[in-house]
Amino acid sequence: MAALIPSLTIFPAIDLKGGQVVRLAEGDMARATVYGDDPAAQARLFADAGATHLHVVDLDGAFAGASVNGAAVESIVAAFPGKVQVGGGIRDRAGVDRWLALGVERVIIGTAALKDPDFVKSAARDLPGRIVVGVDARDGMVATEGWADVSDVHARDLARRFEDAGVAALLFTDVGRDGLLKGCNVAATVALARAVDIPVIASGGVAGIADIHALRGHVTDGIEGVITGRALYDGRLDLAEAIGVGNAPSPLQGRGLGRGE
Repeated sequence: MAALIPSLTIFPAIDLKGGQVVRLAEGDMARATVYGDDPAAQARLFADAGATHLHVVDLDGAFAGASVNGAAVESIVAAFPGKVQVGGGIRDRAGVDRWLALGVERVIIGTAALKDPDFVKSAARDLPGRIVVGVDARDGMVATEGWADVSDVHARDLARRFEDAGVAALLFTDVGRDGLLKGCNVAATVALARAVDIPVIASGGVAGIADIHALRGHVTDGIEGVITGRALYDGRLDLAEAIGVGNAPSPLQGRGLGRGE
């Protein structure tokens, strides 16, 4: 009997700007498309379609360096029966503790992972399974401050700094594809997953069900899940179908490539 690979978690995304549900193109706040003004209602719609996990970003907070859309996030957590992960402007332990106290399952830390790694490692040790490191990259280099700044640190090198820190996962986003429906950068995501021993969540550019199938085939390389936003809102991807693909039994694929190769 063929061994079965784990499921691929589908994270529908709710990005918040001024309390509204939006999607940006390449992280540009000036290129925002508004999809609704009731984040909690959107969360319930995703739950009704079968979602058990939700990805929420406080876009204003990412630029401000502190929570801005707190009330909207609280309404989402109250409305969604599954697990919610939140990112955007979380730069210190107080920010982490605040979200966890409100019922958030995991917090995503991006900018501080580059600029204050000791804080992130300390939080990961104290809060096992609750800290996700955001590795946002533009042309392979880490982008911070809401993707407004690009560093001279390669995404792979940043990820490796947290190998033994106990972080729950890495959230890898190809900034150049985010919100553009160009298709997920599967090759770069899989390369990162093979280079580290931390589960990786794919993000940026999901265009349709083909991306879900492609990532599903690499779960054994360390791909834990995928975040999708615009494709859902534009009707290019059916959430229930995506969840079905992510959960479908699938035999191990023998590629002959191990982790780290």
